[in-house]
Amino acid sequence: MRITLRRTTSDAAEPGTSGPARVDARTKALTKRLKPGDVAVIDHLDIDRVAADALVTAKPLAVLNAAKSISGRYPNLGPEILVDAGIILIDDLGSGIMSISDGRELRLEDGKVFAGDDLLAEGVRQTPETIAVSLDEARAGLSEEIERFAENTMDYMRRERELLLDGVGVPDIRTEIEGRQVLIVVRGYHYREDLATLRPYIKEYRPLLIGVDGGADAILDAGWKPDMIVGDMDSVSDRALACGAEIVVHAYRDGKAPGLERVQALGVDPVVFPATGTSEDIAMLMADDKGAELIVAVGTHATLVEFLDKGRSGMASTFLTRLRVGGKLVDAKGVSRLYQHRISNLQLTLLSLAGLFAVIMAMWSTAAGQTVFGIIGARFDDFMSWIGALFGGV
Repeated sequence: MRITLRRTTSDAAEPGTSGPARVDARTKALTKRLKPGDVAVIDHLDIDRVAADALVTAKPLAVLNAAKSISGRYPNLGPEILVDAGIILIDDLGSGIMSISDGRELRLEDGKVFAGDDLLAEGVRQTPETIAVSLDEARAGLSEEIERFAENTMDYMRRERELLLDGVGVPDIRTEIEGRQVLIVVRGYHYREDLATLRPYIKEYRPLLIGVDGGADAILDAGWKPDMIVGDMDSVSDRALACGAEIVVHAYRDGKAPGLERVQALGVDPVVFPATGTSEDIAMLMADDKGAELIVAVGTHATLVEFLDKGRSGMASTFLTRLRVGGKLVDAKGVSRLYQHRISNLQLTLLSLAGLFAVIMAMWSTAAGQTVFGIIGARFDDFMSWIGALFGGV
């Protein structure tokens, strides 16, 4: 599992199993610069679904993970998504794999990673069969993780009860939320599809749009402008930060805000919100505290597996925040899959043509309709005569 350097006389790699390395311990940061055919080198214990979806979108040749993609804590779905997309996944390569220089050409053979003829590391090549076995084992131990979840929830309640129960610590903002509907967009599960499906709702009700980090870019990409951007600013573009939306920087409880310097460097004066929870949680808490009539969430976490995907430090805050917001919250997750048209575009076109033909035949059967068609025919003859005269005189 550790980096080694030794010569080998292995055969040449099969076609399509070589590519340049792109290295970053933070998967979210790496996906921004991945290109099709690259080899993603990450250190991501329990690859979650959001990270896997982002990797699949980037279309790398392979994902090399220094850690275990399925540790057994809970049945995370990320590895299955990667393998089903045809991406090579090699696990448990050891921390030494992260020392590979960015851009170095790598060659993959089963669970081995080569640079030229040098064997750099060896791990476990994941397949649908190995993933199925690991997921079954993880489901068997899920009860222990649920117990930890309960303990963490009580600990978070003790630390943040004033914020959760009374809204103490929610900063003042200039955006008027009182009495309005709010749409919170997180770049999470099915956010693109659900945001597209909500287009009629957005056009009719004009909700206040809040983007959580990269969710602000999702709003811009969909053709709208966010009214507010909330987050630690690690995955939002400069374009979004400069769009004129009010910026709320999520800070740690001790006041440290890693994203503050970046925002200020763009000439933006942000609001700072110190809180223990996640950025999507403080966006909901702020909307609720400032009097939102309804909160619609896109791409947020809702199921137990999704809570566990966030790790123990984040899942309790999301769980309790949803309890606090209560009946105001409408989760748009999966709304794009709730109803799908069973009639194809071709069928709709043929139906329209049949309807048009029926109308024409009905008009033709009446005297008034024949008169109309006669006038149209005469106008068409005049038009064709004018065209003939025009081109005949050239």
